[in-house]
Amino acid sequence: MQQIYTLLSSGMDAPFAFIVCISVFAFIFGCCIGSFLNVCIWRIPRGESIVSPPSRCPKCGHWITAWENIPIISWLALKGKCSSCKEPISPRYIIIEAITGILYLLLFWSFFFGHRVFLPGYFVLLPLLICCAMNDCELGIIPDEYTYFGIIAGLLCAFLDPYAKLTAFLYALFSVMVTGGVMALFAMLGKMIFKREALGWGDVKYLAMVSAFTGIPGVLFTILAGSLAGLLFHPLVNRLKGRKSRTLRFGPYLAAGTLIWMFAGSFLLRMYWQFCSGSGKG
Repeated sequence: MQQIYTLLSSGMDAPFAFIVCISVFAFIFGCCIGSFLNVCIWRIPRGESIVSPPSRCPKCGHWITAWENIPIISWLALKGKCSSCKEPISPRYIIIEAITGILYLLLFWSFFFGHRVFLPGYFVLLPLLICCAMNDCELGIIPDEYTYFGIIAGLLCAFLDPYAKLTAFLYALFSVMVTGGVMALFAMLGKMIFKREALGWGDVKYLAMVSAFTGIPGVLFTILAGSLAGLLFHPLVNRLKGRKSRTLRFGPYLAAGTLIWMFAGSFLLRMYWQFCSGSGKG
């Protein structure tokens, strides 16, 4: 495992043709994952199986054939319409496929060119945070199926760390326990003080899941960045919807904070410590 990790992280030393091939593969692979996420986003909150029956048009019940299920290409070829009833297919499908493909490509690039993100864990975390964000945005819930699976997957991925298997697992477990406990306490105190839900239990479980992959620094950054994003963009979302809502669906903003940490966390930490060191010299 360590030899594979070293080869893939060679970055600038890798042949250009290899980087191009692996980049194309990463994008296509991500788009395929995005196609599967569309199924999860629709079915899991509704208690439906993600395995069977096959995908179908929600308006006319037409079974989606293999050629109609090719990520991005099928939606464009069908001009965004069902081949049977000709009703519009939501652009959400192609958007999620494209975004997932781009994010997987960026993960590969960040790994190649020196950021050295821990691929096994982040490749599992990425689709989970997309599902959590979409379901919270559309339905106001973060299903337990995502977060419980994510916590277990994060703990197992810790064993794939090529340098510190047991230590990484114990740290991930400690992070989950601390994050889950502290956030649960905040949720209960918030409800007592404000007489309404201040932090949803789905958000508590989401943060516990993130801690299994990123540790406590990643969770703290996710909370800070998510809070700032919510503060800045929630009024804009209300304006676009044409109504004022006091309820903040925190999941999408937390997911944005997690994404920033995944791609720029190490860089931001270095900048922060350099700033603190510079301030101390004065």
